Amino acid sequence: MRREWSIARRLFLAHALFIVVLTVFVGTAFFVDARDRAYDETSARMLAVATAIADSPLVLAASASADPSMSLQPYALQVSADAGLDFITIMAPDRTRWTHPNADEIGRDYIGAIEPARSGTAFTEISTGTLGPSVRAVVPATDADGTVRALVAVGTTTSNITIALNARLPSVLGLALGLLASGSAVTWLLGRYLRRVTLGWGPERLAQLFVYYDSVLHSVREGLVLVDPHGDLVLYNDQAAALLGIPPSPAAGSDERPLTLTTLSLPPGLGELLRSGRTAHDEIHVTDTRVLVVSQEPAVASSTPMRGAKPTSMGFVATIRDHTDLQNLGSELQSMRTLSDALRAQTHEHSNRLHTIVSLMELGRTDQALEFATKDLELSQRLADEMVGSVDEPVISALIMGKSAQANELGIALTVTASGTLAQSGLSIQDLVTVLGNLVDNALDAAAAGEDPRRVSITVSSSERAVVIEVADSGAGIAPDVVDDVWRLGFSTKDAGAHDTVGSVPGRSIGGHGLGLALVRQAVMRLGGTLTIGRREGAVFTVAIPAVTSPVAPSPDAPSPDVARAAVEYD
Repeated sequence: MRREWSIARRLFLAHALFIVVLTVFVGTAFFVDARDRAYDETSARMLAVATAIADSPLVLAASASADPSMSLQPYALQVSADAGLDFITIMAPDRTRWTHPNADEIGRDYIGAIEPARSGTAFTEISTGTLGPSVRAVVPATDADGTVRALVAVGTTTSNITIALNARLPSVLGLALGLLASGSAVTWLLGRYLRRVTLGWGPERLAQLFVYYDSVLHSVREGLVLVDPHGDLVLYNDQAAALLGIPPSPAAGSDERPLTLTTLSLPPGLGELLRSGRTAHDEIHVTDTRVLVVSQEPAVASSTPMRGAKPTSMGFVATIRDHTDLQNLGSELQSMRTLSDALRAQTHEHSNRLHTIVSLMELGRTDQALEFATKDLELSQRLADEMVGSVDEPVISALIMGKSAQANELGIALTVTASGTLAQSGLSIQDLVTVLGNLVDNALDAAAAGEDPRRVSITVSSSERAVVIEVADSGAGIAPDVVDDVWRLGFSTKDAGAHDTVGSVPGRSIGGHGLGLALVRQAVMRLGGTLTIGRREGAVFTVAIPAVTSPVAPSPDAPSPDVARAAVEYD
């Protein structure tokens, strides 16, 4: 049953028991101290009275008389009554009493120690005599020569001391009860606080939940990040550390300080999202090497064992999914769509030419139909030979041929210049398709929005050191104030129904817009290349990628991963 007790209940009971024990201890200590002080004060008073009586000339004069009791007994009884004492016994040095509250005891021996006093030293003691236990002082009465002529014993019974001591008990009990009440109140307030912060759970339950949740956190394939309201990373799994490029989460019980979002080098958009704590659903964030989909919700303690507990915000939880592979598949699908568009355009053109040939043959102009078909075949073959001859990579050739068909439909003159051997550059075809395809799409859209003559030129050069791709258009170019924003995810300059492009009017994009150039930047940064934006007739995008056999980390001289800075050059 005690395993079900909450931390607050356990602490309350333990603290209450501690307060009770402390109260008993303190109360006992106060009582003992009061008792000791009462005895000390009584002993001091007895010693003072006995000394005063021993110094009285009457005592010395009476001690030399034949009957000392005659003069000393009335004196002793009067002083006892005036000082509130139980007895004053004046005796001879041989213990014979000269005075006593009970006249029958006069002449008998004194019960108690007198040796120190007979030696001339006053002393106090607690002893039992004819009147019972008492605190007494014994002082010698000496003459001018220092000879002890009499002994004076003054005392009060301990029952009288107990009565005086009991008079202090209310204050001691009051102090003990006050300590108990204040300690209980503090314990109750602390218990309420602990019930609130621990949700009323016990330590075993909390430890079990932590182990379960920590196991779940590190077993899921998605990245999970738990952040408190102050921006500290409370917990995150290994997948989140890998996706965000941060150190692994410290082990449970570690003394390492939690990481703070402000100290981490995160992509600007992703860092802003995590620091803000706002709610997000499937937001796309492009890093140097990955495409991440991030969702974020507040962590609210809405269901607690405590009745009437209000929902409490404990921070927020972000889930991070890696969609890089999915985006690569999307890029390949986009390439296939480009090729299918090219086939559709070619089919449409071929249908027109076929109808022309059939119509000429129906009109009986067979020679003209044959001549038209021959010239059309020569034109198509020459275009294919030029493309294949310019770019020796089949996939890139097919991509450019598709873009050429698109350009022809849009009334744009597309020219291609190639040099070197692209197939031996060692670069991934998927990365080249992503870079070239998105740049050409942007150029076609920019040129289509411009004025005649509309042109797009593609230059691909490959050497042993690098592959350089340059795509220029006759569009409006890029305004200088948006150069830094061109590569950012979500940046777009077109209307809601358009694709990625660049131009003179900046805008923000949602949905599928503003992703193409961000993917270009990601691929180039991952391959250790550089990006520049220039201007001739329109915009000129130049990409330089080192020729390697496998992807490499960004070089130290490459642009900063946080923001792809573009150099703008004007003729």
